[in-house]
Amino acid sequence: MQAVYFEEFGVLPVLREVPEPLLSAAGVIVRVEATGLCRSDWHGWVGHDADIALPHVPGHELVGVIDEVGPLVRRYRVGQRVTVPFVCACGECPECDSGNGQVCRNQTQPGFTHWGSYAERVALHNADVNLIAIPDGLDAGAAALLGCRFATSYRGLVHQAGLQNGETLVVVGCGGVGLSAVMIGRALGATVIAVDISAAALDAATRVGAAHTVNSAGLEDAEVVRRIVALTPDGSGAQVSLEALGRESTVAIGIRSLATRGRHLQIGLLADDPRLPLGRVIARELTVLGSHGMPAHDYPGLLDLVLSARLRPNELISRRITLAEAPKALAAMGAASPPAGVTLIEVAHRSQFHEMPRSAP
Repeated sequence: MQAVYFEEFGVLPVLREVPEPLLSAAGVIVRVEATGLCRSDWHGWVGHDADIALPHVPGHELVGVIDEVGPLVRRYRVGQRVTVPFVCACGECPECDSGNGQVCRNQTQPGFTHWGSYAERVALHNADVNLIAIPDGLDAGAAALLGCRFATSYRGLVHQAGLQNGETLVVVGCGGVGLSAVMIGRALGATVIAVDISAAALDAATRVGAAHTVNSAGLEDAEVVRRIVALTPDGSGAQVSLEALGRESTVAIGIRSLATRGRHLQIGLLADDPRLPLGRVIARELTVLGSHGMPAHDYPGLLDLVLSARLRPNELISRRITLAEAPKALAAMGAASPPAGVTLIEVAHRSQFHEMPRSAP
């Protein structure tokens, strides 16, 4: 099969023929229809993820059709259209038993622990625990984005931060994750304030539901916070902040923008642990939360929002590219101001496939 492949961290990947993925007894092989270009994949490519062994095929946010089913799979069949959380649970550990497969101690992650979805086919493990059936009529872009960005933002805002109708939500960083959070916040009835250094990203945030925007380019952090707080209804700060960029300064902006007893949700990945304004956290009794994906059994609420059209993930897609265009697009994710919106990789399958030996990645 064809896949986007790299042998060294930070060296431009190539599109090349690679061995087919290996089917596990409790897993499936999915023929990839579309896969999202995500900053998490960029972090993996530059070497920020210790789970990645070289050589590697990235990609974790996908939709596709099941091509093969392992002998232990009971709930799914060949031909079903599915997506999967980017954190795949084992279904047997204490975390999974408590319903928290998103932090499974034996988790697998396509594109990180094994070869991913920037390919014609991908192996997914423990299918009965992890797969989510997707209606055939749902746009491929909308379906693919449910695996990571929207699921992470949805669980973070709904299950972790408990965002309520009428509250104010500050979203710092309006890339794919941040824009999905803006959309979800608006769908839940919150007033959303979007913060970014890119005018194009803020325009996109306004289109998908932000009531207010703050362009932080060239501003001191204290001034950014002042402008955010001034936009809240009583001038005391927001109930919930979400940081989706992954920088120490923007984490602090999110925390400092909160009202007393507010909740900060950290989704942006950081290369190093940041210094936090813990004095503020203590004095205002703030809560700092993480969100690391969403288990498959929690997807019905998110899917209901999508199928009711209250949430339209496909509206975030600003560009659709091919696998051949993916290497340069992945490298460009490290730019200071990456393109606004979400890039979707659409996987065109060749009519004739060359039989190749299966491999374990």
